[in-house]
Order: sequence, then C-alpha cells, then structure tokens
Amino acid sequence: MLCVPVIDLQDFFDPQKKQKFIQDLGNAFKEFGFVRVKGHNVNPSITKPAYDSVRDFFKLSEEEKNAYTVIGGAGQRGYTPWLSESAKDSKTADLKEFWHVGRELPKEHLLREVYPENLWPTEIPQFKRSMLDLYDALEECSDVLLKGLALFLNEDEDVFTSVTDEGNTILRALYYPSLEGKKIEKGAIRAAAHEDINFITLLITSSASGLQLLTREGVWLDIDAEPGEVIADSGDMLSRVTNGILPSTTHRVINPDDLSTDRYSMPFFVHPRPEAVLSVLDSCKGDDLPEPAQDITGADFLHERLVEIGLTKI
Repeated sequence: MLCVPVIDLQDFFDPQKKQKFIQDLGNAFKEFGFVRVKGHNVNPSITKPAYDSVRDFFKLSEEEKNAYTVIGGAGQRGYTPWLSESAKDSKTADLKEFWHVGRELPKEHLLREVYPENLWPTEIPQFKRSMLDLYDALEECSDVLLKGLALFLNEDEDVFTSVTDEGNTILRALYYPSLEGKKIEKGAIRAAAHEDINFITLLITSSASGLQLLTREGVWLDIDAEPGEVIADSGDMLSRVTNGILPSTTHRVINPDDLSTDRYSMPFFVHPRPEAVLSVLDSCKGDDLPEPAQDITGADFLHERLVEIGLTKI
C-alpha cells in the first residue's frame, strides 16, 4: 500500500545515520512532496495547550472574532473569516476560517517596520504563550529539515536557513466548522486543491482526517499520520529555487462523510525574509533541466500569490 514515508529527525544528529536521513528526506520530497517526521521536539506539552487555545478562540461569537480582523491586512495577522480564501484558480471559497501568528521581534528590530504586528485575543489569556511556544518548536524542526534538503542537493547546509532565518514565517490556526445545516456552494470543499506558497510547511497532527495529496501519477492519496508525528511538505518557493527537482505537491482537504464533524489543523508556513532573492541553485541548473526561473524577492513572490488566492488586491 502506498503511503507517505516516515523519517526520524534525531537521525540527522547521528553520524552513522545522517546520510540515510538526508537521502530518505530528499527522496520523499521528490516522490511525494510530503514526509512524516518523528523524533522531533514538538511534543504534547506544546501542542495540547495550543489546540486548547485555538478551540477556545473559535468558540467565540462572530462579533468577537471579527474584532481581530485586520482590514487591508491581506489576512497576514489575526482572524480571517469563513469563506474568505480560495485556492489559486478555484472559483469557490474554501470552507474554513483561520488565525495567523507571525514572528515576534524585539522593538528595536528593523524588520518590525516590515512585518505586521501580531494580534492576541484578550478573551483567551493563554493564547499568546501557547502559540509562540508552538511556533518556536516548529521552527526548530523546520531548520533541521531545510538543512537536510540542502545537503541532499549537494549545497551548503545553510543555503535555505540563511534566507529563512528571521523570515516571514507564519503559523496558521485553521478551523473547518461542521457543515451540518450549512448552505454550501456546489463543489466547495474544506480546502480546494492547491500548492503551498512557501519553502516548506509543517503540520502537527490534525483533529480529524481529510488531508490528501495528489501523487505524481495523478491519484489522490490519504495522508494518515500517527499521533505525534509532524507532516512536512514542499512549497512553490522550494520548487522554484530547485528548478523543479523538489516540486511542490498539490494537496487538499476533503469534506467529511459525517457533516457534523469539525476539524482543527495548524500548518506552519516557512517563508524567507522579504528582501531575500529566490534564485535557482547552481546544483539545480543544467542542460538537461528546464530554463531557470527569473530571480524574484520573497516579498514579491508572496504578494503575487496572495492576489491569486484572493487575500489582497493588485
């Protein structure tokens, strides 16, 4: 039975196992665009408080939640209401609402002028601490994966982390409400088929099933992770700088058979700093490879995609 491979993050730190870890990680991204990760530090003492906080927030009234919507903010911080986002080229909105947490920086940091300020719901005092703890743990995990991918490509291990360090990385708390009794547009699903914008995405175990990837053979495959595993997938930025060697993978979240089932999920989108230039790596150029894409900054690439998914205007 075809299934997404599993790797142990601790193998990266074991000289006897490191090379196999690198190959298994890279091959998983080449074949599936996804990998399941164990042996990380994103443990239940971090994930449970975060999920508890998120559940408490989405139980608030529409009026209370909408108070944290940033008008003109392209959904980059705070709350984004139901039916606000659609997948690229999709004509129907996704059946979800979400909250975004970005990087916290010292007051004197230059990027404070660039990154939007985080919002924190006053109704849930533990929300800030629990979400920032999860953000930090996921970033530590993502750094190891990015180093492994760099080594797989025979690049310096810091080639990716050098541009994602202090990057515009976002933790998204997603809520897919029960669909029971809701008037749903024909063809609408929880998350229509799409590819992620960023370098890589990390997902802690969701509260319900529904996530599927599109295999290279064009077949939808359920992604069933064991409790405690982190799922990682490749995004369009990684595909761009590797010239398609590590392609982004189409995925979606389908509606449940039992329409009363709701779903919580928390993806962690790893982005570069806004001024970082996305250039095709030297190891990913060659006569037998496609013509490299033109250089573009992380900020410009992100803006293009936010326009395409309906979160901002041109």
